[in-house]
Amino acid sequence: MKRLKFLVFVAVALLASSGTSNANIDFLPADDLIGISFWVISMGLLAATAFFFFEIRSVAPNWRTALTVAGIITGVAFINYLYVRNVYVSQGEAPILYRYIDWIITMPLQMIQFYLILSTVRKVPKSLFWKLLVGAVVMVLATYLGASENIPSVVGFVIGIGAWIYLLYEVFSGEAGRAVARSGNKPMVNAYVSMRMIITVVWAIYPLGYVFGYITNSIDDNLLNIIYNMADFVNKIAFGLIIWAAAMQNTLSRSR
Repeated sequence: MKRLKFLVFVAVALLASSGTSNANIDFLPADDLIGISFWVISMGLLAATAFFFFEIRSVAPNWRTALTVAGIITGVAFINYLYVRNVYVSQGEAPILYRYIDWIITMPLQMIQFYLILSTVRKVPKSLFWKLLVGAVVMVLATYLGASENIPSVVGFVIGIGAWIYLLYEVFSGEAGRAVARSGNKPMVNAYVSMRMIITVVWAIYPLGYVFGYITNSIDDNLLNIIYNMADFVNKIAFGLIIWAAAMQNTLSRSR
């Protein structure tokens, strides 16, 4: 419990220091919707991080790793959002490429969550862990290289989409999909299906943003920032809450 309180204290301290370091230099206008969206999701990510870490001891031991990873995902995103918000307030823009610092960590961790929740109810091959991890890293890395023009943007898009399609195949029909169909654990299955919908529907926003932002150049970074902020809010916070709900249902069912 002391370690959990320490983690929350560090997060709060980061928030406070971030705000005070720019207090005498730059201010966020009350009518700046982009800047406000950065603040809203930052506070949401901080609250979610604290909640997930405080709830770890409330769930069954086999669910604690998945809930810890959920807290790490929102925690990493929170710290990155603070930095990007400060860049936006001081410079009037927040280049989308800064987001890849977040995504290269959080998206692979989100895919690993499918392995972790399956592992709570049945034995899962280690190969599934590596398939999900490598697929997600390739997806994010390829799109970063395309967005940063280290490779042609279309090439980065094609590789990234290919990796995303592979991940969808794996969680729907591949090794992971077959494992969940045989699990027989209703809370876990419901969580798995909801998480699968997030990486199908919400994650579709990211390649669409890539197309309009880097291939066709039809929308600017500011509009992309608002779109990505809304997507990240659902993608990271809702993802973790789904896992927490399943963990609590399984924990309560064991205690009866």
